[in-house]
Amino acid sequence: MRLQLFSLVLLTTTVALASAQDPSDHVSFHQMPGELVITVNDTPITSYVYHDDKIPRPYFAHVKAPCGTQVSRNHPPVPGQDRTDHDTMHPGIWMAFGDLDGTDFWRNKARIVHVKFEQQPRDGAGIGSFVELKHYLRPDDTVVCQEVFRCSVSVQPGGYLLTWDSTFSSDDEFYFGDQEEMGIGIRIATPISQMEGGKLRDSTGRHGAQKIWSQSAEWCDYSGDVDGKQVGMTLMCHRDNFRDSWMHARDYGFVAANPFGRKAMHKGATSRVVVKPGENMRLQYAIWIHSGNAGDKTAIDEAYGTYLEMAASAR
Repeated sequence: MRLQLFSLVLLTTTVALASAQDPSDHVSFHQMPGELVITVNDTPITSYVYHDDKIPRPYFAHVKAPCGTQVSRNHPPVPGQDRTDHDTMHPGIWMAFGDLDGTDFWRNKARIVHVKFEQQPRDGAGIGSFVELKHYLRPDDTVVCQEVFRCSVSVQPGGYLLTWDSTFSSDDEFYFGDQEEMGIGIRIATPISQMEGGKLRDSTGRHGAQKIWSQSAEWCDYSGDVDGKQVGMTLMCHRDNFRDSWMHARDYGFVAANPFGRKAMHKGATSRVVVKPGENMRLQYAIWIHSGNAGDKTAIDEAYGTYLEMAASAR
């Protein structure tokens, strides 16, 4: 197991990443009660909800592609327009775990609590960022572990790149268990789900949920047509994660990247990833939110390369 020591530092300044994004577009964060509305040139592209009375964990919702079309499912889902399954578990983009030290955070049976912004949301030309401290609380409100979540949103040709860099630690030993529902997930807009004619594919050339499910890949993309516009989201996995992520992909519009559920994903013996005091578990992902030709394989591969470069610059 490649548990990585990683000091809890602030993100590298946006100047260090200036070459990776388009500085002509301005990324801003607008503080609302329990929520950050993220805009590009004053146009909302998503909301980061860090306090919700109904959903006890932070998430991104109302994600829009550069063309303005929403690429995440409506939150809450609209009856008659959306499939309404998992309405409080699939809000848009999120990270959670069905078994974290024996506690189920995926199905909202325990809370992931926003403690503070260790780096306040920082606007910028071409990129914005924040650093958040979260606590994972058992039903009795004792702390399983803490997470330092480093996030950036950058403007790229044809899309937005949302980076997700989480480091988990505790003064006590804890573990990540073995389930399908572990890791980072996305729920895409109903019209671009595979059931509605959308396309689900991965970096190896696999197509469709049946072939992609339980297989590892560097990225997995969901794309389709909404009112004549090609849009989608690509879930990207960093090569430095302790283990490759298996794709928990479904035809109704859901994908999660899961490096923990080895037995659940039919890849071997039961996985139990222990993090000891003084150690950290770091998980790095990104979501490529794209319009038009930026959803082509060549463009996704280029965006993936940009993500790796940005992640290297941020260390």
